[in-house]
Amino acid sequence: MVDHLRSVIASAKKGDKFGEFELDFADDFEYTDPVDGSVASKQGLRFVFTDSSRFIFRLSGTGSSGATIRMYIEQYETDPSKLEMDAQVALKSLIDVALETSKLQEFSGRDKPTVIT
Repeated sequence: MVDHLRSVIASAKKGDKFGEFELDFADDFEYTDPVDGSVASKQGLRFVFTDSSRFIFRLSGTGSSGATIRMYIEQYETDPSKLEMDAQVALKSLIDVALETSKLQEFSGRDKPTVIT
């Protein structure tokens, strides 16, 4: 799945449409420690859209076998009436785009998450 997403990122360009979302940028992000300047690369595969919505996929664990796939979904909402909505409902369109883009279900064989936080 990670290799697949990296290939999507390699061919993606600003303005590409992912469902209803317009891509701002996609990358395999890295973290630079502000104290010692050390860089940790390949921290996650990130798709950021022009409305500031984003999804990120990260692997946790020490190897590719038995690793946990973490999917992060974020979307800014200004409408106060929507702030109390169930996250699965409020974020459904972005979740659907993330699942379609990643082919997570195809690669993992799972049709639902084991943990939702």
